Amino acid sequence: MGILQFLKSQFLSQLLICYVFLVSGLIINLLQICTLPLWLVSKQLARRINIRLGYCVSSQLVAVLEWWSGTECTLYTDPKSYPLYGNENAIVVLNHRYEIDFLCGWTLCDRFGVLGSSKVLAKKELSYVPVIGWMWYFLEIVFCKRKWEEDRRTVAQSLQNLHDYPENFWFLLFCEGTRFTSKKHQISMQVAESKGLPKLKYHLLPRTKGFWVTVQNLRGTAAAVYDSTLNFRNNEVPTLLEILNGRKYHADLYVRRIPLELIPEDEGECAAWLHKLYQEKDSFQEHYTQTGHFPGTIVSPPRQHWALINWLFWACLLLFPLGLLLVQLVSSGSILTILASVAVCSAASLGVRWMIGQTEIDKGSSYGNVKVPLNNN
Repeated sequence: MGILQFLKSQFLSQLLICYVFLVSGLIINLLQICTLPLWLVSKQLARRINIRLGYCVSSQLVAVLEWWSGTECTLYTDPKSYPLYGNENAIVVLNHRYEIDFLCGWTLCDRFGVLGSSKVLAKKELSYVPVIGWMWYFLEIVFCKRKWEEDRRTVAQSLQNLHDYPENFWFLLFCEGTRFTSKKHQISMQVAESKGLPKLKYHLLPRTKGFWVTVQNLRGTAAAVYDSTLNFRNNEVPTLLEILNGRKYHADLYVRRIPLELIPEDEGECAAWLHKLYQEKDSFQEHYTQTGHFPGTIVSPPRQHWALINWLFWACLLLFPLGLLLVQLVSSGSILTILASVAVCSAASLGVRWMIGQTEIDKGSSYGNVKVPLNNN
């Protein structure tokens, strides 16, 4: 282990990274609150400002993945579709197997210049998580309670609000509704059997209602669906904690562009189309398992240095005064002051650990752990 890797693996380094992220995030949340009056004067200007403020938060996580961890991402896609990425609104359908699959999705967004404006269909509980959840509120993220009768109207309205969005955006969608686990997969395949649907080996059955509502309400706004399948080499299963430890991974991502007009408007036909899509995703995953690569041409979208610059800016801004404060505390010789500082650091560490815990598979939601009624797609 080299000196740099040793320093990356130390708890103090991880704590400083989390300190910069939390404090800068709270500052940005405060700046977002200050934009509230602007919404009444110029909605589009307020949106553009919040896109950039949101980028200041989410790009820090991308910088940790790409520059701290050094994780590589290889993109497999059709060269004819590649020039369109980042230049149109799109619905991105991702598989949901890893704790950092959302982060890989953000990395792709960053490389094509739509990270600040990217959207997601997220569970309502995440809106209460400091920094990320509060940031998402100002970015008009679509939140749902996973109770269809309550969600149908609110989700549709939130999507309708994006029709006049001032910049290109990607709407990231995990149609499986929850992360893949063996238990959830077993239950999902029991449901597939009861419905007469082909069984999937690497995915859960997709939840078709949310997909249909998304497509219907973004018709005329989004140009295409980007079917995306993510895998990591050597059967590795990365975690956010390992990324903070500086461990490097290599992700392979297969993306194919499907024009939105090819997706049926009828709900039943759209559901059948989505099930067929997931059968194809399963075959792509099987191809990867057997060959070690996806079909398609390898392209290399460049890393965006703005993510690194933004991260270094906040680190310099926040770590320098912190260092001065720590020197003053130690030189004061006050046991009470030092103990209070240790207590604050411990509390911050626990807070960070709780936030990381929201991404962990074994602490994920119970959604998908029980059978759903046959009429619930």
